[in-house]
Amino acid sequence: MTKVSPELEDELQDAVLSVSADVSFPSDRFPKYKIGPDNQIVEEPKLDPNAPSLKEVVVQEAAQLTEQHKRLSVRDLASKFDKNLASAAKLSDEARHTEVASLEGHVLLKKVRDALESLRGRLAGQNKEDVEKAISMVEALAIKLTQKEGELIQEKFEVKKLASFLKQASEDAKRLVNQEWSFACAEIESARAVVQRFGQALEEEEQLSQTSGKQEVEKLIEEVQEARQIRLMHQPSKVMDMEHELQALRIQIREKSIFSVKLQKELAIHKRAEENRFCLYKIDGSQTLGSCLRIQPRSEDAPNLSKCSIQWYRVSSDGNEKKLISGANKSIYAPDPLDVGKVLQADVLSNGQKISVTTTYPIEPAAGLVSYVESLMRKPNTEFNVVISQMNGQDHPSHSTHVFHVGKMRMKLCKGWMTKSRESYSSSMQLCGFGGVVNAAAKTLFWQARKGLSFVLKFDSERERNAAIMLARKYACDCNVVLAGPDG
Repeated sequence: MTKVSPELEDELQDAVLSVSADVSFPSDRFPKYKIGPDNQIVEEPKLDPNAPSLKEVVVQEAAQLTEQHKRLSVRDLASKFDKNLASAAKLSDEARHTEVASLEGHVLLKKVRDALESLRGRLAGQNKEDVEKAISMVEALAIKLTQKEGELIQEKFEVKKLASFLKQASEDAKRLVNQEWSFACAEIESARAVVQRFGQALEEEEQLSQTSGKQEVEKLIEEVQEARQIRLMHQPSKVMDMEHELQALRIQIREKSIFSVKLQKELAIHKRAEENRFCLYKIDGSQTLGSCLRIQPRSEDAPNLSKCSIQWYRVSSDGNEKKLISGANKSIYAPDPLDVGKVLQADVLSNGQKISVTTTYPIEPAAGLVSYVESLMRKPNTEFNVVISQMNGQDHPSHSTHVFHVGKMRMKLCKGWMTKSRESYSSSMQLCGFGGVVNAAAKTLFWQARKGLSFVLKFDSERERNAAIMLARKYACDCNVVLAGPDG
């Protein structure tokens, strides 16, 4: 082992003391220093290791704001964002100071390493090994300091990002506060204007009520005075006579109006009869619901009806409205409940010439049919015995009796436990009279349960057929469905 002379030992102590008197080589970490006034190295105050960092505090408060944003008002959010923005600025300043301290630590480590390198060349033996250990320790500290700088740079980037986010959020919150404030001011002004208008309206109404009340009282006083004068001028017997005369006049006027309406109806009937007199065809049959109307030629010169095309129409009593009856293109037609109060017109087209013939007066209702339908409506379900004449346009070979149910929500056709059709009221359903059966046109109806399934049903009587049509249309109307014929 090489012995060191006392002079060399003194020089070594002087060189080491010139670097720093506070350096402690036996420890495994390098202390943090800060250059104070007069280039004095001052150790930074130690922070409490248990206390949370400023970054953690900012993140925690941001999380709390996120959880409570539904319960906080816009103004509270703005104040919270302002506080977090100040905290982020403080954290940014701390990171900047840490960066300056890190730079000073690098400079200090460089100086220590250079001093140890100069000593290593001048020492030998055990002292040289100690110096080399010290150099390796300094290099390790430099590496740790570099790693720490990387972490600080990452934290600084996150802090800047968080600060920009909080700044933008604070500006948005302030903008929302201003917007809400302007909206509130506008609503307050609008409410104030409405209150003023209401006040003015109430004042005007009060003034009008006072003036109108005075006028009404004065008018009533004048009427009472006039009534007293009339009572004084006339005797009670004369007044009673005048009342009887007025009552008799009212009765005469009512009778005259009824007679006038009857004359107008008879005049219209006479006019149609005159028009039909010179027509080649006429309509035979009782012009009431439940009957069967038939077009008959008046003379032998009339074209054969089998070679003509026929179409029936429903015309209003005043003649202003004319509606085609879909499917009514035969010489025989049984009036539908929709025809009550309407005039029926048949157009016969032969060789390009159209001949129109009408009923003499509007179709009259059947006696007792309305009360019969009202009694049926009290039941939840009404059943009629029917025979299927046609099914899907083809003659039905079986003439067995089926039951036709007309309910409030649906219609059903069945025989015993076998169900032919059961359908709820819908826009695809159709129901109307049918004139294709010559011998029983007033007893038959056409029912399209749905697209692709249709029946021609024959009832026991004309009354049941018309009652079934009226019931079904009433129940369908309650379900917002209109039941009519094809294109009806």
